[in-house]
Amino acid sequence: MFDQLSERNYQRLAEVIHAHSGIRMPPAKRTMIEGRLRKRLRALDVHSLDEYCRILFDRDGLEGEFVHLIDAVTTNKTDFFREPDHFRYLAEEAVPCLRAERRAGADRPLKAWSAACSCGAEPYTLAMVLAELERGHHQGTPRISILGTDICTQVLEQAVAAIYPAEMIAPVPAEMRRRYLLRARDPERREVRIAPELRRHVRFARLNLMDARYPVDQDMDVIFCRNILIYFEKDTQQAVLKRLCRHLRPGGYLFLGHAESMIGGDLPVKPVAATVFRRG
Repeated sequence: MFDQLSERNYQRLAEVIHAHSGIRMPPAKRTMIEGRLRKRLRALDVHSLDEYCRILFDRDGLEGEFVHLIDAVTTNKTDFFREPDHFRYLAEEAVPCLRAERRAGADRPLKAWSAACSCGAEPYTLAMVLAELERGHHQGTPRISILGTDICTQVLEQAVAAIYPAEMIAPVPAEMRRRYLLRARDPERREVRIAPELRRHVRFARLNLMDARYPVDQDMDVIFCRNILIYFEKDTQQAVLKRLCRHLRPGGYLFLGHAESMIGGDLPVKPVAATVFRRG
């Protein structure tokens, strides 16, 4: 039976997680964190949570273990077509406006970035929506480029594999399922995979939103950063938003989560719909 974290060690963990990822770890999360870390202990053959902390803090193990620590404590809730009003706005309002302004450099692809993309459902949803709009606009290969980033390496591995439980695709419209999803040959597996013709437009990379600079193009047409800012303190939220805006081209759109309706500070964007902002 694993023991519990001491008060001191939980505070040490909370401080290092907050400092490096921006994620707050209040005392109410202690039981959840203990449960998640016990899985990591089994992988390391470590027999107590406090022994794990000794490895991190007293035996210089933090640098090598940090990625696994973040993987263990981050929450990765996601769905295809989550908050569908955003994708409706993207298709009906944002993309037509972006197209109207693309007279110069018409061969340039439409570029979208899903920050905090988790296991990939959001960037693949973006790819489906944008590919469908391209199909209706012209013939040939869709001119779209989608980037998905996250701090958690485990979810990025799933995103690259692009394999999902069949029940997860329920929100995907039937026509898009037929066009962009492949079912496993073995029906007992109840899995689907994103079709290669869609996957080729989506790439993934590890990125920590707390970093001072992001290795991302600075001419994004669309940035989705949804349901991650709620885990940050107000000053961290504003710092992240300022950095995101540097990568949004003039006229580009920023989508936040519906729980993140308040956006202030000195930001070069204006609200155009519920939790949708456009750069001037």
